[in-house]
Parts: sequence; C-alpha cells; structure tokens
Amino acid sequence: MRFEEIIGQEDIKQQLVQAIQRNHVAHAQMFWGAEGGAAMSLALAYAQYIHCENKQANDACGKCPACIKCQKLIHPDLSFVFPVATTKKISSKPVSQDFMEEWRAFLGKHPYISLSDWLAHIDAESKQANISVEESRHIIQQLSLKPFESEYKILVLWLPEFMNISAANAILKILEEPSPKTLFLLVSQNPNQLLATIISRVQAVQTSPITDEEVKAYLTQNLQVADEKAQQVAYMADGNLNAAFHLLENTHNTQHDLFVEWMRACFKKDMGELVTMTDAFAKLTKDQQKGLFHYGLNICREALVWKQGDEKLVRLGGKEYQFVQNFSKVLQVDNTALLYEQLNEAVFHLERNASPKIVFLDTSLHLIQAINPARK
Repeated sequence: MRFEEIIGQEDIKQQLVQAIQRNHVAHAQMFWGAEGGAAMSLALAYAQYIHCENKQANDACGKCPACIKCQKLIHPDLSFVFPVATTKKISSKPVSQDFMEEWRAFLGKHPYISLSDWLAHIDAESKQANISVEESRHIIQQLSLKPFESEYKILVLWLPEFMNISAANAILKILEEPSPKTLFLLVSQNPNQLLATIISRVQAVQTSPITDEEVKAYLTQNLQVADEKAQQVAYMADGNLNAAFHLLENTHNTQHDLFVEWMRACFKKDMGELVTMTDAFAKLTKDQQKGLFHYGLNICREALVWKQGDEKLVRLGGKEYQFVQNFSKVLQVDNTALLYEQLNEAVFHLERNASPKIVFLDTSLHLIQAINPARK
C-alpha cells in the first residue's frame, strides 16, 4: 500500500516520510485508532516505503520488486502476527503462520479490517481469539534472523491488546532491545488494554478520525457509489470504513424500514408483532443483525441532537430526518441512555454467539420500558 491510497492523515504521512529520509526511524512504533480507521493502512504504507528500492519524495514507487512483494504481502522481510483461534484446520496451539494464506487473502481486500470479520474469514466466529506465548516464541525466533533482501526486517503486530500477560512479557526484551535493523509496527484499537511495560517501549502514533466527507469521497471515487447513497452510508458509518463497506453490502433503506417498524411495535407494546419480527430477525445474517442495532444507535444519537435544538448537526436527510423528528418526541436524556445501553448490549451478545431470537426479544422488552416510561 502507498501513502497516496490512504484517506487523509496528511500530517502523519509527512512525519513518517521525513523520519525515514532523516534516518530517524524508531525501532518500535504503535499506530492506533478506532476500528475501521487508518492505523493498519499507515503501517502497511510505512513498511512499503521503508522497503522500496526507488523511494520517491513522498511515497514508495509502487513498481520496484520490493513494492510489488509488499503489495502482495509476500516480502520476506515483512512478517505479520495477529490474533488467532483454534479451527477445524488447526485444532491445537494455533499461531499466525498457520493462517498466513488466509491472512493475505483477507488483508489483501482492504486494510480497514475488524477482528470479527477476520474470525469469520477463518471460520472461528464462536472462538476466543488471542496472541499466545507460543506466538511470542515464534516472534523471538523469527526476528533473530538478519534481513533477507531489505535493509530492515519489519514485524507488523495487529491488535497487540490480545496478547495474554505471558505473551506480552515474553517479548519485552526483544521489543526494547531488538536485533539491529529490526522494526516493530504495532497496530492497536485499544492501547489502554496493553501492559504499561509494552506502551513504555513504543513510540505512539495516534491516527486522526476519518471524517464523513472523506468516507463519502472514498466511496464515490473508488467504489463508484452514487452521491446520495454515499452520503447516507458515510453518516451511518461514522468514520469506520469497514462499517461503510458492510452497509453497502446490506440494503440501507431496509435497515431504516425495519428499525421504524420495530420501534412502532415497541411503542405500541405489540407483542404479537414483536414475536413475528423476532422470527424474521433470526433469518438475517449476523452482519445484518448487528447492522440493525448499530443503525439504532446512530438514530438515537441524531434524535437526541435534534431534541437539544442542534438541528444543523443532524446528519440525516429525507425520511430518516422525518423519523428522527418524530422519534425524538419519546426520547429524553435518561431513556436515550437506556436505549444506548440495551442496543450496545445486544451487539455484545451477538458477537459472542448468543441466540439471535433471545437477544432481539429481550432487547425489545427492555426498549418497551425505555420508550414508554410512564406506562410501565
């Protein structure tokens, strides 16, 4: 990946390029930001620029053998470590190397990845992913070797917060005193979950949030999405490009209609309709199920903004804006907080493979209480 392919982040790009040009490359850096942001793409572009055999003023050439290998994720001096879980293929002590073929196919689609998508890709949705102490031993062994083709040997460690304590402690020494010309590029979404001893050994690079305008531009220019649809998706994705891709796969208007129907049934306390909707909800894919709850979270936010009198900050239009106006009539600060809590819990339970029927009906019962506080 080249820097020019990354959305925004201009200041960070310039800092990284200048660090290489001035030969001030930190041996351990941590790119961090929210899921669906630019952290992984920056790490990949940085690694490619370091390996590039014909560096340009502000980017890798993209044409030399090293760049081509980096783009295919097969450069011998570029390795990856990431959370894994047991599968039918690997039933004991899985490590990243066991899934390298799947990883290249997964990351090759786009760098705005999520853990849930990765686990689904390797058929391990119901498993708990982690980076084990066995993986740390592989890291130490692998990085003890000299670079094969490039000046530097680079390890990209995705989601280091999934290292258990033993695994994290095992790499402390090599992280602080690596072999010459060895670079660690950590890519994190929740750095506050890391051990303080890890954080103290890396140079943090915080990525900037991706704006709605940047998401819309990416969708229209790279995926040829129509302006109106790109605007809607960008608003709902809220800076998460991975979420934007999923919204494009699922029909956005269908989500809106389903959420409106759901809220009306909850407001009317129509249990017959809710049971019918529960059966329909169970037939949706997991992404569509989570998408409905995420859509609800966004609608609640916009309704609360509208109710507080900040109409110009509402990021919706058309029938969605009309619904927000009406929905805000039953929302107060207190019950909006309850809605947020219940919808977030619903996503949490779905991600841990709870029964969709139970999750939807239980959430519906709680929402009935939240939006009908005077009629409990």
